[in-house]
Amino acid sequence: MDKEKVAFLLLRIGLSFAFLYAAFSSFLAPSNWIGYFPVFIRNLVTENILLPLFSIFEITLALWILWGKYLFYSSVLASISLLGIIIFNFNQMDIIFRDVSILLMAISLVVYSYNDKLKL
Repeated sequence: MDKEKVAFLLLRIGLSFAFLYAAFSSFLAPSNWIGYFPVFIRNLVTENILLPLFSIFEITLALWILWGKYLFYSSVLASISLLGIIIFNFNQMDIIFRDVSILLMAISLVVYSYNDKLKL
């Protein structure tokens, strides 16, 4: 395996890990995670439904990124999700600053997989 493929695989594993960790941790300690949702979303959907649904979304997204098929689309979805987390929690930058790095990982996968999207 050449260096580029290894780096690409490590990016996918790293991004997937971030989503998987957050998803499983939110199942174990939901009160630690529900506060990252904007109030207007928590007013639309009860916390008992919102957090498990989002966790399932995160697990699905992580597995999709690991799978690698249609990576452009999964990486765009990951980027949008992370951007939303950053925007709606910007006042907590001391906590979410790592999400900026994770967002950049997702964007790099978008850029890297863009040519593959054109081959579909």
